[in-house]
Amino acid sequence: MEVLMPEPQIYVERTLAIIKPDIIDKEEEIEDLILRSGFHIIQKRKLQLSPEQCSNFYAEQFGKVFFPNLTAYMSSGPIVAMVLARNCAVSYWKELLGPSNSLRARITHAHSLRALYGTDELRNGLHGSLSISSAEKEIRFMFPEAILEPIPTGQRARDYLNLYVKPTLLAGLTALCREKPADPL
Repeated sequence: MEVLMPEPQIYVERTLAIIKPDIIDKEEEIEDLILRSGFHIIQKRKLQLSPEQCSNFYAEQFGKVFFPNLTAYMSSGPIVAMVLARNCAVSYWKELLGPSNSLRARITHAHSLRALYGTDELRNGLHGSLSISSAEKEIRFMFPEAILEPIPTGQRARDYLNLYVKPTLLAGLTALCREKPADPL
């Protein structure tokens, strides 16, 4: 009799989260909400960025009216940068954050993090990556020592599982069956 197993799938995706200077005192509360929302905090660090570092991080915003205020705000005190991981991390984190304008978030997404912790459209309390590619770039900026290997999907994931995971599991389970320990754990 053949046991049918579902095709293995790898769902882990990473995104960058930043607790901004004005709500750093809510760090533990926010981390708790993050963990209860199904995220894993892979890496975390507290740091203070210089105005130059902020300009580099937000380079895509350069030339916009709010850019000088943004860099001044982000360099005004310590921040907490975190690498979050879970299935569809970028989209779930954006959904949990709510709209970037905290005033609008209070009206349209009252339970979002920006509605709860943000002050206005500039001081929205938290940062989230807009896409997988921006998440990779931002993670490299905040965690230069991080090794970001691409997460295999589709056929590459199946090949990896067939080549490395299944043989190891088969050998381990075979050895376990031969031993037949009273308490396998």
